[in-house]
Parts: sequence; structure tokens; C-alpha cells
Amino acid sequence: MPLPKLPSKPATILATQDYPTAGAARPATKTPAAKKVAAPVIEAAIAEVAKPVRNAATKIKQVAALMVAKPAPAPAPVAAAPAIVAAPAAKAAPAAKGKVMPIKSVKQAEQPHPAKHKPVEVQLKSSASRAADQRGISKLFVLDTNVLMHDPSSLFRFEEHDVYLPMMTLEELDNHKKGMTEVARNARQVSRTLDALISNTDDDAIEHGILLSKLGNKDAKGRLFFQTRLQSADLPAGLPVGKADNQILAVVRSLESEQEGRPVVLVSKDINMRIKARALGLPAEDYFNDHVLEDTDLLYSGIVQLPDDFWNKHGKDMESWQESKNGYSSTFYRVTGPFIPSLLVNQFIYLEPKNGETPFYGQVKQINGKTAVLQTLRDFSHTKNNVWGVTARNREQNFALNLLMNPECDFVTLLGQAGTGKTLLALAAGLAQVLETKLYNEIIVTRVTVPVGEDIGFLPGTEEEKMSPWMGAFDDNLEVLNKSDSDGGEWGRAATQDLIRSRIKIKSLNFMRGRTFVNKFLIIDEAQNLTPKQVKTLVTRAGPGTKILCLGNIAQIDTPYLTEGSSGLTYVVDRFKGWTHSGHVTLARGERSRLADHASEVL
Repeated sequence: MPLPKLPSKPATILATQDYPTAGAARPATKTPAAKKVAAPVIEAAIAEVAKPVRNAATKIKQVAALMVAKPAPAPAPVAAAPAIVAAPAAKAAPAAKGKVMPIKSVKQAEQPHPAKHKPVEVQLKSSASRAADQRGISKLFVLDTNVLMHDPSSLFRFEEHDVYLPMMTLEELDNHKKGMTEVARNARQVSRTLDALISNTDDDAIEHGILLSKLGNKDAKGRLFFQTRLQSADLPAGLPVGKADNQILAVVRSLESEQEGRPVVLVSKDINMRIKARALGLPAEDYFNDHVLEDTDLLYSGIVQLPDDFWNKHGKDMESWQESKNGYSSTFYRVTGPFIPSLLVNQFIYLEPKNGETPFYGQVKQINGKTAVLQTLRDFSHTKNNVWGVTARNREQNFALNLLMNPECDFVTLLGQAGTGKTLLALAAGLAQVLETKLYNEIIVTRVTVPVGEDIGFLPGTEEEKMSPWMGAFDDNLEVLNKSDSDGGEWGRAATQDLIRSRIKIKSLNFMRGRTFVNKFLIIDEAQNLTPKQVKTLVTRAGPGTKILCLGNIAQIDTPYLTEGSSGLTYVVDRFKGWTHSGHVTLARGERSRLADHASEVL
């Protein structure tokens, strides 16, 4: 029996004795509708009346009198149920209200319980910022240095609001401008942007604010202010005065006292800085304008389940035909109906009837208004369609292999937790198309070198030898793929392994700038650790005939200041959805082992 689904709306927390009984949740079929609705309400009234009464006989009399005084009304909508408990006492109303809530969710109890509950959502904006939004007042945002070093274009991301840069922020930018790291490059870019904004500007304009739209950013309608004089503010005794964070907090407090009535908000990527500001009573919030999605549950999954009545509503005037592409014959359907506008091109659709009928698996190829062209899929779960000895073990893996083996699809993204088969499927598809069909020249593998623990230091050897410790996942999967070839014996397997090694090149991300890959099968592993800028650098390396794969798990991000919402992998999934030559699949089921599956659930 499936567990009941939790109500989506907040309800009153009930005491143990106030929960509806099993009989109330599953009433007998002969009970009239009015009694079904009134049952929990009468129970609440009984519980309320019975509190001051000790004698059992007196309880029965009072309950009978209550039921005579307030008879159950004629069958009525459920919404009218709370009106039944009106006269006995005002105290009974909350209990009745709390009891009606589970009755509304009886339908939900029949649905399967979700595997994981979503954590409580944290408010991104501070209370002062939300109050200003309600009143329509422009805010003054004080930027911490880490915001500018995280996103150099953050100056132009605050719409009609003003931006204030303390002198200590400029000092910290100057300290971080040297080096070849991403942070140093961003610091230099911010300095160039500020120089362009402040050029050809007199002192009065600096004092009254520089228009942020000066460089052509039309969305930025506010002004940029610099700290032009020493601002003193009383901070709690004991805070080190010379520390940069404390000086920025002093500037925020001073601005609050100078500009009364206008909300001043500190924006920082540093969690401890925000905590310290809140402890001092200053409004502070994270920089979330770089987030592709505020809620990663809304991230495009690439798969949608069709409603049970899909063919009834969309089967009228349906056309079907067959075409042969890439040596495989598939069926196409042209359907029209109300569900079509919610679909995207290259999105996978499926319908698995519960009455034992044959399931339908397809892909959206074209959309024109309320009309779409659907294509049936190749069944890679069958042994005859294996890819380098690998077959799909579940529905999502079958969808992924259809994308990986489609030469018309130039960009593929695969998301999924550990053990869902992302790397194995990508490597098998690459070997099949490089060595068997000769569609690509070679496989290029790269990944972000962000250690999980402490770094082990410099590695000796060439570029490929330095990258080999990071490519343990590919070595493991190559070993699995080589074991499937048992026809040639040990010598044949060794020769195959040498051939495979000669066609796989391992490259570092550090040397990708300026390169162009022609007829290559490029696999970017652990792409969740990439920033949107790094992903753009990699994807724009593609030349004619190149296919790019981005693999990753956004729940395992090791790069500092990068979150699930601002990851480069999330960025490309959201930006490429609906493009004719790209596809995305979120792999949901782990196929590594029962131990790995259980560990991912309980740990």
C-alpha cells in the first residue's frame, strides 16, 4: 500500500488524538456523502464537549443532544463543511479546521509517496528588500568584493536600483588582480569596467552617481556610487577595526543613518559576512542574480509523461508515416491538441498504460502551434541494438542512448546521481561511432581538476600523464567495456585496448582557449564544477562534425561560490532546451549496484 502524500498547503499541527481514524479516511461505500463530511466534524465536537465531563453516561447524553441540535445538512460541497461547527463553542473551530484538511487529501493518499522530501525553502531576499519591493522603492546595494570577483557583470544586474562600492572593496580588488586564476581575471575585468564607467566624468558626477547604462547596458537603470569620504559608524567594541569585512559593515551602517527611509542592503557571497551583518541588525543577502533557476526542481529534465487520455484528445485527424534515417526505420505521428504547446523540441515523451497495453516511447521532432511531429525511438534495451556491448537498463538510459547515437544531435547533456551510467553510456557511444561507424575521428575527454579533499601537489609527466589520475572513472568504464569482448582471447583484448587508447585523448581545460575540434567526440565530465563562462569557452571550441557531451551531478559541486542554481551545467541545460540539434536527459535510477543505490538513499 503506498504511503499518503503530504498536503501541499500548510495545515495546523494536530495532537495525536486529533488525527482521523482509519474508518474516517476510508469510509464504507454505503455511507451518504453528508455523513462522510460531517464525521470528522462531529468527532471534533465530541472531543471538545467530553473534556470537562468525567462520567461516560453524561458524555453520551451531551453528544446526542449536540447531534440533535445541529443535524447534518443535506449533501453539499466539502468547502461548506466548516460551517457545521458554529454554535457549540468558539474553541471547537480550530480543531474542526485541522480535521477537515486530511479529508481534502484523500485523493493524494492514493498516489505514491515521493522518495525524498524537499527541504524548506530559504528566503533569498532580506526582509528590508522585500518590504522595499512591496512599496516600489529603489534600493541601494552595497557590494562585497567576492560578488564582483564571482560575476564581473554583477554591476549591471540590479535593474533600477543603485550600486555602492566601498573603498575597501576597491582595495581588495587590487589585491586579487595578479595571477592567472579565474578570480584574478574577473578582478581585472571589473577594474577595466570601472575605468570605462569613470572616464570622462567630473568630480560632481562621481559624487551624485554615475549612470550604469553609460556603457550600453540598457537593463541597468540605476547609478554607481563610490565611497568618496570617510564614513564613521559605531560597531560593537571588540570587532577588529582593521579587518576589511568590518570596515564594509561600518559603511553599511553609516549609509543607513545618512539615508533614512531608503533601504540599504549588503550583497555578499560570503556566508559568514552575511551572518555577521544580520547579527548587527543590518540587512544582507546573497547574490542570486547569476542563478539560472531559484529552484533546481524546476530544471528541465528532458522527459515528460503523457496524460492517460492523450490519444483520445490528440488522436483526431492524426497522420502517421515511416521514414528510414541512419539505417533505422522509425514511425512518425503528426498530432494536434491542447497538450502540445507545453512540449519542447527533442523532448522525450512516454505513456505507460496501467491496463497492460504496449507502452509508447517517443521524441518530439517539430512543434508548430498546437501541432507536433512525434518520432518513435530505437529500443536500445534489446541485445540486437547494443552499443559496444552495452544495453539500456531502464527508460532514461534508452532515451540517453537515442541522443548519443543520433548524428543530428550535436550537443547532449546528461544529469544524474552517482551510478546512473552517464560515463559508461557516453564512452560506449563514443567508441561505437569512432571505431565502428567512423563518424568521428577520436574521443577527447576532459574534466575540471577540482579535488574533493586536499591537493596532492604537482604531478610529473606530460599533459596526458598529469590528467590520468583525474580520469580514473574513464579507466574503470574502459575496463568494463573491454571485458565484453571475449572473442579474441587475451591477445585480441590487449590489441583492442591499445587501439582504443590510441583513439582516446585526455586534455586539460587549461589549454582549451583558441582550439577548434573538427570531427571529434568531446566528453566533458564533472561539468557541474564549471562556471557558465568556462562552459561557454568549451562549447564554442566545436568545429564541423563535432559532438559535445556534458556529464555531471549538480548535487556534487566542489567549486567554491558555485551552487546548483548557478552551475555552468544548469546554465547550458536551461539555455539549450528546445534547440533542434541538442538534447537533455536526467537519469533517475542508479544501476551501479544495490550497495551504491542504498548508500545514495540513506547516506
